[in-house]
Amino acid sequence: MQALFDAIAAMPLCQDARRIFHGRGGRFPGCEHLALDAYPPVFVLTSFEPLAGGALDAVGAALQARWTQIAPEASQPLSWVYQCRHDDARETRLMAGSVPEPHTVTEHGACYRVHVLKGQNHGLFLDMAEGRRWVREHMAGRKAREPRGAKVLNLFAYTCAFSVAALQGGARQVVNVDMARGAMAIGQQNHQLNGLSAGASFLAHDIFSTWGKITRGGPYDLVIADPPSYQKGSFVATKDYARLMRRLPDLLAPGGHALLCLNAPELGLDFLQGQMAEQAPELRFVERVANPAVFADVDEGRALKVVVYRADPLPGSIA
Repeated sequence: MQALFDAIAAMPLCQDARRIFHGRGGRFPGCEHLALDAYPPVFVLTSFEPLAGGALDAVGAALQARWTQIAPEASQPLSWVYQCRHDDARETRLMAGSVPEPHTVTEHGACYRVHVLKGQNHGLFLDMAEGRRWVREHMAGRKAREPRGAKVLNLFAYTCAFSVAALQGGARQVVNVDMARGAMAIGQQNHQLNGLSAGASFLAHDIFSTWGKITRGGPYDLVIADPPSYQKGSFVATKDYARLMRRLPDLLAPGGHALLCLNAPELGLDFLQGQMAEQAPELRFVERVANPAVFADVDEGRALKVVVYRADPLPGSIA
């Protein structure tokens, strides 16, 4: 676990939510089961294998030592949570301090509600930070060219962080769709936290049962799809991504973009590109959005994939 201790010893005082240590990327032998995140003012240690009490004590001591160095005048004591995701030992435990309720974190000037003591997903996927940055900057660029602003479709919206980024970038309207009503309720709170009182709508529906309504609301200048890779009864990437992709040409306005996300280590970039070539060959590949540097992987094919495609613009239109 020395690599984890080294990361703790070097970590700064975090203002924004971020990953501190990413053992899952395979760059630190022996630490592949570990991840450490900061959801200020709380640290969350996640392990995919059970950790013995001595190991947890050592992590707690390392965090306390670094906390004393970087926050000597902090009014709050060290707060950290341990979560084990091993099938035979699942647990989430507050190890020290306390967790704010409600708990709000920031990222690039935006505020998001999180919940680190319940569930495996905490309300904000930290590996998608660059995807949110891309959306915000893309919307700002469109706004500069087209002051009316863009219309965005956010599929599998979860807590609607992409929607917040799009509206902050200058989007005119964002349609958020997700079948999880609880997550969508948090998404509405996220918009309120950021003073975004208009421009967003929230459809708590199964996407594959709502295509008619979704299509009638278009066309869209940007379609975002960030589905689970495998969620029984909701989405299985190997069979359902194709169903989504073949809808994209009808959903996108001329010159519109699609941001497609896939977090499945067993499915590489070639899966997304191959499926797109088959299901929506008229859309052109633009780029793969880089992941945050801390999420580097020994095999980038296993890492989070965030790719951009574009529909052809109308002849004579501004690119």
